[in-house]
Amino acid sequence: MIHEVFMPALSSTMTEGKIVSWAKSPGDKVEKGETVVVVESDKADMDVESFYEGYLATIIVPAGGNAPVGSAIALVAETEAEIAVAKQQATAASAPAPSVTTVTTPAATPAPSVAAPVAQSRSNGRVIVSPRARKLAKELGVELTALQGSGPHGRIVAEDVESASGKPPAPVAVVVATPAPAAKLAPAPAPVAVVPGQTVPLTTLQNAVVRNMVSSLQVPIFHVGYTITTDKLDQLYKQIKSKGVTMTALLAKAVAVTLQKHPLVNASYSEQGVQYKGGINIAVAVAMDDGGLITPVLQNADQADIYSLSRTWKDLVERARLKQLQPVEYSSGTFTVSNLGMFGVDRFDAILPPGQGSILAVGASRPQVVATDDGLLGVRRQMQVNITCDHRIIYGAHAAAFLQDLAKLIETNVQSLTL
Repeated sequence: MIHEVFMPALSSTMTEGKIVSWAKSPGDKVEKGETVVVVESDKADMDVESFYEGYLATIIVPAGGNAPVGSAIALVAETEAEIAVAKQQATAASAPAPSVTTVTTPAATPAPSVAAPVAQSRSNGRVIVSPRARKLAKELGVELTALQGSGPHGRIVAEDVESASGKPPAPVAVVVATPAPAAKLAPAPAPVAVVPGQTVPLTTLQNAVVRNMVSSLQVPIFHVGYTITTDKLDQLYKQIKSKGVTMTALLAKAVAVTLQKHPLVNASYSEQGVQYKGGINIAVAVAMDDGGLITPVLQNADQADIYSLSRTWKDLVERARLKQLQPVEYSSGTFTVSNLGMFGVDRFDAILPPGQGSILAVGASRPQVVATDDGLLGVRRQMQVNITCDHRIIYGAHAAAFLQDLAKLIETNVQSLTL
């Protein structure tokens, strides 16, 4: 039997992927669960594992090529005798024979640790189901044939099963797609050399940013600015910087703690209403060396101590620049912080990310001459912050109350961030 290897959907927004490299060559033996190809998704390079044993008969999309999600990128033959047949099938003008079945492609949502096949649409009417959705359906007793899929190509995803069952599923902690083992980290990609007059195609990451930014134009937004005195924050940072604490972690922690009092600012809009999040996951914008933008996520930042949060952030940034993040590590944010203050920017407006209700733009902290409470003049370090909100669910008063509480925490109770 001959099996097709499909371009996997590694994120909910991914429409096509790029083949980074093939781990196997045509004719090589392939074991079940063995890495066959490395695919570049929107923001990471992910291993794609084989679900069947056999031989890599032919590669349809070579390294460096792009393919739509769900399209065949290679054929795997179960026996050596079928390799020639598979090669003929790949070059034939007609569609693949009905005997061809689907293979393994990791899904973007968490799934069992061994890669499982994602069924694709075929003329024989088989149901298209993601691995996690199939597992949840079995756990919750949901009949898959009765569901209408909301995923790519009509695929039934975990959310469809959860909605049909009306019951929350058991948490799944393991993700299918895993970055390539990094016993020795590869160097970060070098910036593209600019040639005057040349048009350089956008990378997969840059195209993903374009899609996200364009989709944001459909959302009615508003901005609210606030000035925060940072003398105590700067003093705390100097005290604990030697312990590995970063200013990014301090700001993320302060925002997360404040969001505990303002769940609406941490929520997002959906067609069904306001979607309140189960956790406070702070995404922080990071510019990539080879172009584009990625937002590594500090999961449950309000619950983590500042020291472990800083260690986690350092690890996330290192792996982000090497394109080794798991999808959940850059796509699960509930609130985003964009800090251009480190570049000396005084104030700016940030674009609202898809699926979130707010993003906070942070400017530089600078000495300012201000009027003190006793009527005299003094010098205080101050920074400008500007929040962008989805006006469909968040109003000006909500944003103002959040910024007031954030300022109060930073100006009067910042030491609590170390507790």
